[in-house]
Amino acid sequence: MPQQTIEPGRRQDFIYITGARENNLKNITVSIPKKQITVFTGVSGSGKSSLVFDTIAAESQRQLNETFSSFVRHRLPRYGQPDVDSLENLSVAMVIDQKRLGGNARSTVGTVTDIYALLRLLYSRIGRPFAGYSDVFSFNNPQGMCSRCEGLGTVASIAVHRLIDQEKSLNEGAIRFPTFSPGEWRWKRYALTGLFDNDKKLGAYTTDECDLLLYQTGIKLKQPHPGWPPTSSYEGLIPRIERSFLTKESKEAARYREAIDRIVSTETCPLCKGARLNQNVLNCRINGRNIADCTALQASDLFAVIRAIDAPAAAPVVAAILERLEHFIAIGLGYLSLSRETGTLSGGESQRVKMLRQLGSSLTDITYILDEPSTGLHPHDVQRLNTLIRQLCSKGNTVLVVEHDPAVIAIADHIIDLGPGAGSQGGEIIYEGNLAGLALAATPTGEHFARKPRLKPSPRQPDGWLMIEHATLHNLKDVCVKIPRGVMTVVTGVAGSGKSTLINGVLPRNYPEAIFIDQEAIRASKRSNPATYTGIFDQIRDLFAQANKVSASLFSFNSTGACPACKGLGFTYTDLAFMDPVISLCEVCQGRRFTVEVLGYTLRGKNIGEILSMSVAKARDLFPEEPIQSILTRLNDVGLDYITLGQPLNTLSGGERQRLKLAAELESSGQIYILDEPTTGLHMADTGRLIALLNRLTANGSTVIIIEHNLDVISQADWIIDLGPGAGQDGGKIIFAGCPKDLLNHPSSLTGFYLKQQTNSGFTVI
Repeated sequence: MPQQTIEPGRRQDFIYITGARENNLKNITVSIPKKQITVFTGVSGSGKSSLVFDTIAAESQRQLNETFSSFVRHRLPRYGQPDVDSLENLSVAMVIDQKRLGGNARSTVGTVTDIYALLRLLYSRIGRPFAGYSDVFSFNNPQGMCSRCEGLGTVASIAVHRLIDQEKSLNEGAIRFPTFSPGEWRWKRYALTGLFDNDKKLGAYTTDECDLLLYQTGIKLKQPHPGWPPTSSYEGLIPRIERSFLTKESKEAARYREAIDRIVSTETCPLCKGARLNQNVLNCRINGRNIADCTALQASDLFAVIRAIDAPAAAPVVAAILERLEHFIAIGLGYLSLSRETGTLSGGESQRVKMLRQLGSSLTDITYILDEPSTGLHPHDVQRLNTLIRQLCSKGNTVLVVEHDPAVIAIADHIIDLGPGAGSQGGEIIYEGNLAGLALAATPTGEHFARKPRLKPSPRQPDGWLMIEHATLHNLKDVCVKIPRGVMTVVTGVAGSGKSTLINGVLPRNYPEAIFIDQEAIRASKRSNPATYTGIFDQIRDLFAQANKVSASLFSFNSTGACPACKGLGFTYTDLAFMDPVISLCEVCQGRRFTVEVLGYTLRGKNIGEILSMSVAKARDLFPEEPIQSILTRLNDVGLDYITLGQPLNTLSGGERQRLKLAAELESSGQIYILDEPTTGLHMADTGRLIALLNRLTANGSTVIIIEHNLDVISQADWIIDLGPGAGQDGGKIIFAGCPKDLLNHPSSLTGFYLKQQTNSGFTVI
């Protein structure tokens, strides 16, 4: 399509990309305006991420890293040079993605946003009685942390009934923990002491014997059995496990993580009551509250508390805290507390926290790259998000957004639409221009942009009910609700209103048979791929074996036919210990996974490596056999026709993983299915296909429950449960439960408001 004509004097106002061929990009040449908002659109797999992340962001970071010394470069992530002829006028790129912040138990929302650092400064200045300088208010400082939990707020407690088997003796393996089995060296620390009858059942032990086995320590043995180390003292089972596995992050502790989790429960610290700090620090107060009281409040409530502080000496600090809390609330995270551990945040919450950190930066002329920032946001919160995106741009920055949400696309100064399809059918720029032009463009995005959602004309009728009574988990306020069986129910409400708590937390307690089709990583190794996950690879290997009259094991990349250099992975991994591993294409097999001998065998003109590199769409044409054809058709039905059979599962996005799980359930019936935001990562054109699949599940006699913000999905529900009215402590109530058409004019439902406001005249019921 025609490219923009750039005036000679304005070349510095654009990022120029010439001949981009990364992944499926087809030699793209494009100019992107700087210091504006550019939104990249297109169906899933069209090449958006290849252009924005794998080309622009990767090259910017690679060139930035080259400015550092070799010592520093070797300790930074490695970025290969993208397949592109040239990139001009790049600025430093900062990716604000949905990768979870993670971090250990000491990383909280307060510490990662630096708001806690400001609170520490505030309390050191005007808190009374004076407890010390700023550092002493840190729960990571030995002078400030609680001595019992060492600043974690929780303590690990070993469940004795899970650790030992009362029906067995020491000789029979009564200690149920690795390295304590009969004959192993830790077992000998008890069996060779001479203190116990090794054949006596632990259930027959006296109180003193139990105490000796479990808790006594520092005892010098008088007559141990042969083999006992002469200089060793006896140490009880509980203190030994605590010392060896719970008080340090050793390799051994990591190796036995599952076993530790089985016997250990985490409880609130009995000394600090979860506050993390020692009593001297907690005695220091401002207006009756200590610093832990403040971090326990949700951000919207903390704002009012800080604003009430009028001490002149603290005015600059108070102003700085209020400014950050304002951004925090504006970005839709006012329901979070500063004490919330970062590891518990969702991908969408993590992304918004990262945005919050950038709003406080004084840097300009940065290229900010956002990956579907509307994920997890109610339409009400998307409006707040748009305000923040504009603020990032107004500071003199370039903002590049990969997005499917029409409300975010609408704020773009410039739009680049890729496609027309996915995988090999995409990789081209099919539209470039403003919003008005996109609405008229004959592209999948343009055709769906102005489409008006319509309510389902005849909602299904329930054939029973799932009952939830008096739910009080997290922010739920004594919720009683009935969820209809045999229909499609959509659970709505602003982020933090209690949707996930109700459906993911409470419902499974009452109905443990419910099946979650979520976006979490599939429990599989890096060797797993769609072909192995769905089970079709075994049949494909058998077909190869029959056609070539050899063993099927030859065609397994986990067996005899695997490339010896990469062990069948197609890549080599270089472990850099404390850094991310370096992943390189195998130089021997060039990523094809198999030996030259195995690659010489063909089936229908393709070798096994070529089969694994084939998309689902192409594989459907090559394999008419059942059940291969049916499984590939289901993958196509869920919109995964562009992924390859051999793509490692750990490279799939959350939305792709969810659709892969959904494909496995399409022929099932009579189940209770729970889906959490299944439209994540879906283009508007694919949402209609998803809705058809959800209706298909329901038509099979299953109960389908969906947590969702997408108005297209909400409009096709048979039943809606709306929570709110706000987030956090302002939510947790059932605002509405009933048919979608009755929600449109509900006086206090934000969901109903946006359903009606989608068009000037509201939705059309057809």
